[in-house]
Amino acid sequence: MNFLFSLVENPSCFVSVETRQMIINLVYIFASAMFILGIKMLGKADTARKGNIISAWAMLIAVVVTFFDVSILYDINTIILLFLGLGIGAVIGVVAAKKIPMTAMPELVALLNGFGGLASMLVVWSEFHEGKVEAMELFTRSSSVVAIIIGAVTFTGSVYAYGKLSGKISGKAFIYKGQKQINALIFLAMLATGIAFAAVGNYELAYTFLMICMVLALIIGIAAVMPIGGGDMPVVISLLNSLSGLAASAAGFVIQNNVLIVAGCLVGASGVILTVIMCKAMNRTLSNVLFSGFGASEQSSSDDVDGEMKAVSVEDAYYVLEAAQRVMFIPGYGMAVAQAQHTVKELASLLQDNGAEVHFAIHPVAGRMPGHMNVLLSEADIAYEDLFDMESANAAIESYDVAIVIGANDVVNPAAVQDKASPIYGMPIIEAYKAKTVYCLKRGQGAGFSGLVNKLFFGTNTRMIYGDAKATISELAGKFKES
Repeated sequence: MNFLFSLVENPSCFVSVETRQMIINLVYIFASAMFILGIKMLGKADTARKGNIISAWAMLIAVVVTFFDVSILYDINTIILLFLGLGIGAVIGVVAAKKIPMTAMPELVALLNGFGGLASMLVVWSEFHEGKVEAMELFTRSSSVVAIIIGAVTFTGSVYAYGKLSGKISGKAFIYKGQKQINALIFLAMLATGIAFAAVGNYELAYTFLMICMVLALIIGIAAVMPIGGGDMPVVISLLNSLSGLAASAAGFVIQNNVLIVAGCLVGASGVILTVIMCKAMNRTLSNVLFSGFGASEQSSSDDVDGEMKAVSVEDAYYVLEAAQRVMFIPGYGMAVAQAQHTVKELASLLQDNGAEVHFAIHPVAGRMPGHMNVLLSEADIAYEDLFDMESANAAIESYDVAIVIGANDVVNPAAVQDKASPIYGMPIIEAYKAKTVYCLKRGQGAGFSGLVNKLFFGTNTRMIYGDAKATISELAGKFKES
């Protein structure tokens, strides 16, 4: 113990401060390389788990080596607080990983994005309590404003998105008269106070501008997500993820931490790329997602749709599936809610044992977050080779005897290709309506998360199987076991 205290009191007794900082930066570079490798490995299903572990170890290495920074090693109280924070954070992380179900993963990701933004905001904010604004360069002040604004917007925006995803707040877009103009005024005021902070040298005045800018940014976070409907939440989550990375990178410039800069840039860049992919998958521009107010009002009822929903019993569905040679499952958020992925895997195996060819069609924005369905199916040990992306599924769908839609809505809605008046017209979908027979598993006759009526449910080749998806699929599997 005396050795540790002597090291804290005189850390240069073994190596110089310059040498220590050089070693720390080299370790940061190593951790950054691990981050890049981990993200690269996330691109393939068979290496994704290992990539996630490598990235986690990279973060642990970066955190541990930070303790040897000269500004920390001199202060035993700071070390104690950091270890306390690490312990609390580790406990929360382990409990969250074990207790939170996959159905709640979208809102968990939203919260994690928010906490990332909050952390960056607080780190930069803390820098100004020591009254060093006068000595800071213009670049550092500008980076501080960027970190404060992005971090605050990410925090409140993510919390609001969490409310929508968890059902605590209505998933509909909230629109009011003059909303865009009010948001624009708040945004301009936020920029003005941020610029004033960077330009003013006096500490008290600069700090006042910073606080005003921070409050306005927190308001903008809520105001920005408020007019976005639940159907666009996958894009919002991806964008907020990117913003949390950019906030961290800006904070890294402020406190001159290399690994924070690199890691933040990686998260920011990958988030932007994913956001672009999500927008393309919906045939929407980012500005349309953010400002169109899609989902503010529900489409008129099914009276505006030709035909009617035709229900079928599980027993009748079994006879069709028993004779089917090719079957395609199309999962959506309903599968996540029902926790039906393992039961789906069981039914798929029974169909394969019966001689059928079985595949799973995955739309890029199915569920409530990017990759949601892939994660669920992977959890059930469904072979990656059995997964079709949207293009591959559409190229083969006409040759399939049965398409089983489990809780999907907009991503299989024919209105996207048939109805020019539909809000989702032009959005690429999985063309389930082209299969010879379509079974849609649904709890009731309500619209989906976006509030749009699904015209697939009224198709002449579509049959509805109402009830809990897991119970329905389990009953179908039971029929095969009895035969």
